Amino acid sequence: MKRKYYLLVSMFLLLGVIGILNGCSSNEATSVTDNQVILVGTQNDYPPFAFADENNELTGYDVEVVKEIDKRLDGYTFEFVATPWDSMFLALESNKIQAIADQVAKTQEREEKYLFTDESYFAAETVIVVKAGREDIQTLEDLEGKNVGALAGDSYTLLLEEHNKKVDNNIVLKYSESGNPSEILQDVQNGRIDAYVNDPIMINTVLEKYDLDVEIVGQSLVNDNMGIVFKNEEQGVKLKALIDPILKQLKEDGTLVELSKKWTGGEYIPE
Repeated sequence: MKRKYYLLVSMFLLLGVIGILNGCSSNEATSVTDNQVILVGTQNDYPPFAFADENNELTGYDVEVVKEIDKRLDGYTFEFVATPWDSMFLALESNKIQAIADQVAKTQEREEKYLFTDESYFAAETVIVVKAGREDIQTLEDLEGKNVGALAGDSYTLLLEEHNKKVDNNIVLKYSESGNPSEILQDVQNGRIDAYVNDPIMINTVLEKYDLDVEIVGQSLVNDNMGIVFKNEEQGVKLKALIDPILKQLKEDGTLVELSKKWTGGEYIPE
């Protein structure tokens, strides 16, 4: 009888240990599966905002802003997907990505179709760049009749397209097949196009890397506030509601200022 009793006790103890181990495994699985993965689209060739570093890892101002959000938002994990600009919004619409963090300016046309965070995380300028020494281009009107590099769908191109709707002498838009701003700037240097319109921080970063013989001219054409973009549906509404308060925290505690100084050398944070 004693032997049988000991055997039963041993079996119960063994089952208890297995139950504890299974419980641990279940908890570990839950902690992993509870984190919903959000795929964030961004470019890999738009320094200093979003680009691939020497280890082919995505980095830059926009990427680090999202990483800071990730640290403060429980229940979600953000992963980045290198996405060409010309297919960025298509990827969002087809749910290949669930958010965009790629210096997307808030425009009326975009806000009618997509959700933007109420809190903007960067204030960008728009300038004209030409071959160094050129003096006949200083303003938007000076671009009329000239060949100007463009990326389909970006806010800088939309500005030029809107201008063309109001004038007879159109700006001749030369849409880039590569979608790479640095290649467009090389076309400016080599005289294949007359000018390019974009953000001065990106332009100066590319100039430092490639030492191109081009320069920024005239005054800023327009100032834009950048936001994180979501699909206008239930998940997008939920993500926007979760992320907006965190962006506000990042702004108030100085994190955005620190990141802006690190990546751009200045404070470009909207009020």
